[in-house]
Amino acid sequence: MSDVYAPRGLARILETAGAWLLALLWIAPLAYAVWTAFHPPEFSTRFELFAPLTLENFARAWEAAPFARYFLNTFVLVTVILACQLVLCTLAAFAFARYAFPGQTLVFALVLAQLMIMPDVLIVENYRTMGRIGILDSIPAIGLPYMASAFGIFLLRQTFKTVPRELDDAARVEGATPLQVLWRVYVPLGRPVYVAYGLVSVSYHWNNFLWPLIVTNSVEARPLTVGLQVFSSTDQGVDWSIICAATLLTAAPLLIGFLLFQRQFVQSFMRAGIK
Repeated sequence: MSDVYAPRGLARILETAGAWLLALLWIAPLAYAVWTAFHPPEFSTRFELFAPLTLENFARAWEAAPFARYFLNTFVLVTVILACQLVLCTLAAFAFARYAFPGQTLVFALVLAQLMIMPDVLIVENYRTMGRIGILDSIPAIGLPYMASAFGIFLLRQTFKTVPRELDDAARVEGATPLQVLWRVYVPLGRPVYVAYGLVSVSYHWNNFLWPLIVTNSVEARPLTVGLQVFSSTDQGVDWSIICAATLLTAAPLLIGFLLFQRQFVQSFMRAGIK
């Protein structure tokens, strides 16, 4: 028996060691950013146990760029995109989950096919479209290509299909319309999934860089990620202390959001059968 369990024990040790190695590789850049952001610039390349702490780097980063405008642009952008995605994805997912119509399988296959297309492939055509409708260099130009989400439709459809049809029938007997059934039955039952998808959507569009960089030219329309490039294009060279401080300012809302909703995030994907 010991010979049988020995390979399993060795495999478990190797898995644990690999997990710790990956964790260290992930946390090392974050630890460096935190260290550099909270210490004077001369400590960005050397470590001292009792090095003085400072918040000056954050003040310098805030003054070096219009962070208030960048935060406002980003907040408006992710909020509008998420609101539109939730409405459109909810309606589409409800239709796919509970209604039968001609060509349903084909249409849903086309929705799933969009999951296989990288967004970067559509940049040129999206840019031309934004130019033709005259909204380049604006927040709507950044968000318009993302107002609907194939991933959101798929995720909510999987969730809605697990809702018993008896609840539909009971609501309709009480005189509820299809939209009332959706709002009062399906949406409350899918609340954890909405939380998880909201975190995914917000984190993606909060960190999106390439498309906002291409479609915007002015400070008035640029989000945080594009604004960060200001710190890497100075004539005095790269100041890692101010770059790390600016990066932490940008990432802090996402980190706080994930820590607050991490349990709902994990549980919702488990319920939807997605790994």
